[in-house]
Amino acid sequence: MSSTVSYWILNSTRNSIATLQGGRRLYSRYVSNRNKLKWRLFSRVPPTLNSSPCGGFTLCKAYRHTSTEEDDFHLQLSPEQINEVLRAGESTHKILDLESRVPNSVLRFESNQLAANSPVEDRRGVASCLQTNGLMFGIFDGHGGHACAQAVSERLFYYVAVSLMSHQTLEHMEGAMESMKPLLPILHWLKHPGDSIYKDVTSVHLDHLRVYWQELLDLHMEMGLSIEEALMYSFQRLDSDISLEIQAPLEDEVTRNLSLQVAFSGATACMAHVDGIHLHVANAGDCRAILGVQEDNGMWSCLPLTRDHNAWNQAELSRLKREHPESEDRTIIMEDRLLGVLIPCRAFGDVQLKWSKELQRSILERGFNTEALNIYQFTPPHYYTPPYLTAEPEVTYHRLRPQDKFLVLASDGLWDMLSNEDVVRLVVGHLAEADWHKTDLAQRPANLGLMQSLLLQRKASGLHEADQNAATRLIRHAIGNNEYGEMEAERLAAMLTLPEDLARMYRDDITVTVVYFNSESIGAYYKGG
Repeated sequence: MSSTVSYWILNSTRNSIATLQGGRRLYSRYVSNRNKLKWRLFSRVPPTLNSSPCGGFTLCKAYRHTSTEEDDFHLQLSPEQINEVLRAGESTHKILDLESRVPNSVLRFESNQLAANSPVEDRRGVASCLQTNGLMFGIFDGHGGHACAQAVSERLFYYVAVSLMSHQTLEHMEGAMESMKPLLPILHWLKHPGDSIYKDVTSVHLDHLRVYWQELLDLHMEMGLSIEEALMYSFQRLDSDISLEIQAPLEDEVTRNLSLQVAFSGATACMAHVDGIHLHVANAGDCRAILGVQEDNGMWSCLPLTRDHNAWNQAELSRLKREHPESEDRTIIMEDRLLGVLIPCRAFGDVQLKWSKELQRSILERGFNTEALNIYQFTPPHYYTPPYLTAEPEVTYHRLRPQDKFLVLASDGLWDMLSNEDVVRLVVGHLAEADWHKTDLAQRPANLGLMQSLLLQRKASGLHEADQNAATRLIRHAIGNNEYGEMEAERLAAMLTLPEDLARMYRDDITVTVVYFNSESIGAYYKGG
């Protein structure tokens, strides 16, 4: 990237914004391939399309620009300042079995998040099930606001954990509720920077969770649902509860307003459940999960565990056409979006694409201040046979092997910038560099060639200190790489210094979790250890 790119990014964007000012919520009809807004409303002002000399960025969304022509944007961040910004959301945990205190199939995980929206719309979660076995990891990508992603990140794991409980445990839970005694602890949350102090269900949410476990009790299944069934039912049941909560009469105004925001915003979700060698991944939307695999010959490869649910997925297109009349074949997907407005074809919330027009009107006519709550009141053209959107996940099972080294879960902000193979290559490079630093000095000469290359790359990118967190490394390269896959310090600084009212035009929120597997423990399962 030339030395003028930083200036160009801000100056051209300022001119574009000036063209589009005048409304509270304006969106461009043009969408960049690398930076796509989930929701799109139609602008009252003809948008201006700007082509970029550094990778084809185009104007995606117009916010009210709060800066002035005289603003002096300070783009010269030092490497230390860049690191401080990139590492602010880091989280690292080593996983130990809670009973035996020995490592299990998950060795550790590293996570990070970089916001583009203000406030950030992505969420993440990691928790262990206390009444059943298993660790759960989740990435939740919100759109139209953060409310739905926040709700799903706090509630989905509870539905999954309850689904896996035995009949006896569920009876114990119900008995505690009836006698007003403390409930058994369900989850142990592993915190990230910025998490709420308490991740707990409110009384309304607990009431709905209780109804769910009562229905599970009525099934009289001694051992609970299978993991695949638990994931499938939990996604759909939580989405149904989100819809029903705003339809039910709620006296508390705060709860009522929050329920409306949750229902009318949306979130895609990708979560993994790991129990020993059993890995299940459930995905609804365009977050993604991949495995980094090292074969016996030392070669690395990528194993995708999810498929993006969008217009580029032919199976998803076929599903939508099967579920709606043939007369709608040409209008279900328009301009690569569901009904012309939404990129993912599966998501929580987004009741504008699930409810009838009559139900939407009846809810919104209850006296809500939709402007203050930032609720999108928009019915797409050709809205004939809802629901068009579902939260039903696609569930994948994978039996872990010793060669399965790590799992990467991330929101689409990462995948818009990096391919699956790029992500595996960067994590492998991170591991190689970390291993080199752990190597005894006497053994290092054999790796000097590798380290010279790594040090030169670090110098070229302005990075004086290696990232200790693989998720940070991925985010750094996602926003700092040029079109040739090379890190450019000027580009990275420019992307990090964009004012918050401009940043979303050039990148999305990025949330990444990298889960490392313990090959020795996994191998022991196969040996009967």
